[in-house]
Amino acid sequence: MVRANGAVSLRELARVVQTSEVTVRRDVRALEAEGLLDRRHGGAVLPGGFTRESGFPQKSHLASAEKTAIADLAAGLVGEGEAVVVGAGTTTQELARRLARVPGLTVVTNSLLVAQALAHANRVEVVMTGGTLRGSNYALVGSGAEQSLQGLRVSRAFLSGTGLTAERGLSTSNMLSASVDRALVQAAAEVVVLADHTKLGSDTMFQTVPTDLITRLVTDEPPAHEERAVGELQALADQGVQISLAGSQSPPAEAPPPPAAPGRGGGGVRRETPLPGQRRTVHGAPPPGGPQVRGGAGPGVLGEQQPGERGRMADLRRR
Repeated sequence: MVRANGAVSLRELARVVQTSEVTVRRDVRALEAEGLLDRRHGGAVLPGGFTRESGFPQKSHLASAEKTAIADLAAGLVGEGEAVVVGAGTTTQELARRLARVPGLTVVTNSLLVAQALAHANRVEVVMTGGTLRGSNYALVGSGAEQSLQGLRVSRAFLSGTGLTAERGLSTSNMLSASVDRALVQAAAEVVVLADHTKLGSDTMFQTVPTDLITRLVTDEPPAHEERAVGELQALADQGVQISLAGSQSPPAEAPPPPAAPGRGGGGVRRETPLPGQRRTVHGAPPPGGPQVRGGAGPGVLGEQQPGERGRMADLRRR
């Protein structure tokens, strides 16, 4: 099933072989030890990072709870009357469902699934690119899609992908999809990447957004034992990417931190929510040689609770 589809969920495996998810999880672990597949949260994929892209039915079942939390958090970044672009993907589809409640919004997209999610939103204008339909992810690609984006300018782009590393940035397994995503990036003043923690550290064939063009990453908090994801998250923060962790439970601070300096420069990392495996510091007593952990944020700094947002936003930024 993994060879045929590129990815499969544990739930689907358990249904097909008529056994429990506990049994399937144990067997998948054994198959991974033999090098036959790679485990992902809630499922499995072909071994190695440079694999072909799985189809929408398979991807929609992987890390579904995390994608929902990420979409809730990302929706809080969009205000009334804005114009944004939203790329193709299962996480961006979840975001689109929440954007349907934002009045006066204009959404430019190459995704039929994003457009469908917004089709009945009376106060949201949907602008679709041209292009050729790619059936595996219901997205419009090709020169028609890219040409329709020329001359466009919006406040921010929301993109997903197959893998994300600090070294190469966001990547995908399909050349046509990567080319359209690059055109979407060129149309936006800021780039927001939506990626659950299972994509952190994965590297695929075609780069879409280099790290220095990523303004913000919205992701879920990786488990402490997944050292690769935790390390990749820190490396992205060290390169100036602002990190928002969905579902984090950081208590508010007594006073907000000073506003961040403009630009993407900095020294150490200021963190409203600690990464997994790190010891939280008592407010006012930073650890020697390490970043001070703060809660809350001032106006304009990610960390402020936004309307309709679930979880607390965490902003990792270089000083």
